[in-house]
Amino acid sequence: MVYLTRVEHFNAAHKLYNPNWSQEQNEQVFGKCANQNWHGHNYELYVTVKGRPNRDTGFVCDVKELSRIINQYVIEHIDHKNLNVDVPFMKDQLCSTENLAIAIWKQLQPQLPAGVQLHGIKLYETPRIFVEYFGE
Repeated sequence: MVYLTRVEHFNAAHKLYNPNWSQEQNEQVFGKCANQNWHGHNYELYVTVKGRPNRDTGFVCDVKELSRIINQYVIEHIDHKNLNVDVPFMKDQLCSTENLAIAIWKQLQPQLPAGVQLHGIKLYETPRIFVEYFGE
């Protein structure tokens, strides 16, 4: 099995806020991330797929095609957007990096070419904070 990773970048705003809690409790749990005026990140998205190299091309997956899929089904929907307000696949979810990674997986997994499996999503919120998701 060979693993191939494509890296993409996007910028987005969000806030961490549980609508069932008071503003005080939100600020206690989420700190500055509960700011009423939002805050933003420069995200780095690592999408890793796996498979057997094609006999004719030597590729697990054409990286240009993988980039097109990531951009069409994820980046175009979240880049320079407010994750809490503008992104349908984040609707009614707390916009944590963990939940965003799961939502990205759900967007990409059905779009991959035959014979290519999604192995993992690694999403950097900052250079020091990232999450990894490997499916259910």
